[in-house]
Amino acid sequence: MNEIVANDELGAFCRHTHIEARGAAAGPLAGLTFAAKDLYDVAGQKTGFGSPDWLRTHEPATRTAPAVQMLLDAGAHLVGKTHTEEMAWSLTGENAHYGTPVNVNAPGRVPGGSSSGSAAAVAAGLVDFALGSDTGGSVRLPASYCGILGLRPTHGRISLEGACPLAPSFDTCGWFARDAGVFERVGRVLLRDAAPTRAPRRLLVAQDAFAFAEEAALAALKPALERVAALIGRPETITVGDEPLTQWMDYFRFPQGAEAWECHREWVTRVRPAFGPAVGPRIAWAATVAAQDVARARARREEISRRMDELLRDNAVLALPSAPDIALPRNSPPVVVDKLRSRALPMLCIAGLARLPQVSLPLATLNGCPLGLSLIAARGNDTMLLDLAKKLI
Repeated sequence: MNEIVANDELGAFCRHTHIEARGAAAGPLAGLTFAAKDLYDVAGQKTGFGSPDWLRTHEPATRTAPAVQMLLDAGAHLVGKTHTEEMAWSLTGENAHYGTPVNVNAPGRVPGGSSSGSAAAVAAGLVDFALGSDTGGSVRLPASYCGILGLRPTHGRISLEGACPLAPSFDTCGWFARDAGVFERVGRVLLRDAAPTRAPRRLLVAQDAFAFAEEAALAALKPALERVAALIGRPETITVGDEPLTQWMDYFRFPQGAEAWECHREWVTRVRPAFGPAVGPRIAWAATVAAQDVARARARREEISRRMDELLRDNAVLALPSAPDIALPRNSPPVVVDKLRSRALPMLCIAGLARLPQVSLPLATLNGCPLGLSLIAARGNDTMLLDLAKKLI
C-alpha cells in the first residue's frame, strides 16, 4: 500500500479494496496521479460498491474498466480506490458501513455523494484528479460542496463497461480536478476528443432552477454569474421547465428507481444485504415503482430532451446552481437531508433527463464554504465546458 493511502486521515480511500497501478511511461497525462471511485473494476481486485455484502458476494475483477484503462494508457498513475456511498445512491457522502470522508474545504460538513471519496481526495490534494460517477448529481454536488471542478459528460460518451450500475439510462462517468488545465487534459482523454473547441454564443440563466437555491446562496452566486456573463455575453433569463421542475424530478426518480431494481433485484433477493438506513428504504421503494409511472416518465423525458435541444441550439450555455446551498453539517437529521434532496434534485435532474453535459465550477463561497455554479451545454459540447472552465478558474 502506498504512502498516500496508508497515511490517508480523511477516510477518502478504501483499504478493503485497495489496488494501485502504474500508468504508461509517456502520454498526455504522464506523471499525474488519480483515484477511482470504488464502483470501477480494476483487474485483480474486488469492487466494493460501498457495500460489505456486495464485496463479500462478488469475485475479483478479471479486467480493468475501460475508463480507468484509458487513464493508465495516457500515463496517469492509479493511487487507489475511493469510497462511494452504498450502491452509489445518495447525495451526502455518508456511508453507514465505511463512514464519511472529510471535506477539507468545509470542515465539519459532508463532502457530498455518492462520489464522496473521490471529491474529498481531490479537494485535499491527495491526487491530481479522480474518477467519479454521476446518475442524479453524484459528481456535480460533491464538486460544489468541496470547491473543485466536476463534470457530468454527455450520456454515453464515456464507457461504463466494468462499472457497477445504478440506473443505466442516467449513469455517467465523471471526474474531478482542482486545476482547470488538468481537468481539460483528463477530459480530452476520456472523451477521445481532440477537436477544436466551439465558442459559446449565448448565456441563458435558468430562473426556475435558481428558485430552489437558498437566498444567501443566490447572493453568493451573483458575482460568479457576472464573471460568466463577462466572458460569454449578456445573459438571457429563461424558464427551463414546461411545467414545475418538481415534476421533472419525478420523471427522473421513477425510471431511476425502476432501473436500479431491474439491475439489482436478483442480488438483493438472493443475498438480502444489510443496507444502511438511507439506502435500504430507497431499494425497497424501487421495488414498488409502478410500470405506468415509468412509462409516463420516459415519454416525458423524450419531450424534455427535445425542449432542451431547442433551448441550447447554436452553442448556448445554461447557467444554474450546482447545489441549493453549501454542504450540510455531518450527521444532519433525516428531515434535513430530505429537504436537501427536495431542493437539489429539481435542479440536478435537468441534465440527466436530457442527457446533457454539465460542469460545476468552484466560483463562490458562503460562510467560508465552497459553492458551485453550473453550466450546461448541448449534447456533445463537453469540451466547450472544459474550455470555459479554463477561462474562468
